[in-house]
Amino acid sequence: MPDPGYRSPLVDFFFRGEVARDIRLLAARAGLVPAPLEQLALLVLLSDDQDAEIAATALATLAGIPEDAVAGFLARADVTPEMRAFFAARGVQPAAVAAPDDDQPLVPVPAEEPELSAEADERHRALSALSVTDRIKLAMRGTREQRGVLIRDANRLVAAAVLSSSKLTESEVERFARMANVSEEVLRIIGTNRNWIKNYSIFSSLVRNPKTPPALSLRFVQRLVEKDLRTITIDRNVPEKVRLAARKLLTKSKHG
Repeated sequence: MPDPGYRSPLVDFFFRGEVARDIRLLAARAGLVPAPLEQLALLVLLSDDQDAEIAATALATLAGIPEDAVAGFLARADVTPEMRAFFAARGVQPAAVAAPDDDQPLVPVPAEEPELSAEADERHRALSALSVTDRIKLAMRGTREQRGVLIRDANRLVAAAVLSSSKLTESEVERFARMANVSEEVLRIIGTNRNWIKNYSIFSSLVRNPKTPPALSLRFVQRLVEKDLRTITIDRNVPEKVRLAARKLLTKSKHG
């Protein structure tokens, strides 16, 4: 399977081979992800899928993208060397002028979303009744409120789609980092995203979250300010080893 060199929570699931056939086929048709880098990364991955129909569909989708559009996209600074190499092997080189750095997909994705009644949408009663594919679509293209529900979805692929959504904001990520009813994998994905953990509120929320794996919390506790360290030392919801690390850091600062 070709490596596109681009990673996101959703792409990682495809790369590890943990995605059902119907969803892989949908992605091969470019019907799953609106973000251009993610869309192209999935098509590159699926072009060599073990399922012949999926591989052929991905290749057909790639072939249907105008060459000048691909060349302009390849000239963007955020495109990986692996993607450029993939297309170079097929005779397509980056253009002299890069395409605009926006979120417009190379392959248009239908804008429609699963229909929900106003009452069901408001109360989220209909979300659990949707298929996994439709829940992924909502996770990627739905509302902030829907993402807040789907981040807790029992299907890990749905939660990963929320974290891959181009509409996701850092304030939402901070809220997810505080939630004790999301999976450990959600917290691990947040805690290993280089951009998100630059935000003090996000990594400090992870340290305070009792669901965060201690190995992850211990990476961030040393970055906490003294006030937050003191709070951690008396927070019984935080694992003992994390509280102990906070105490040691406080003691060290007093004698430093």
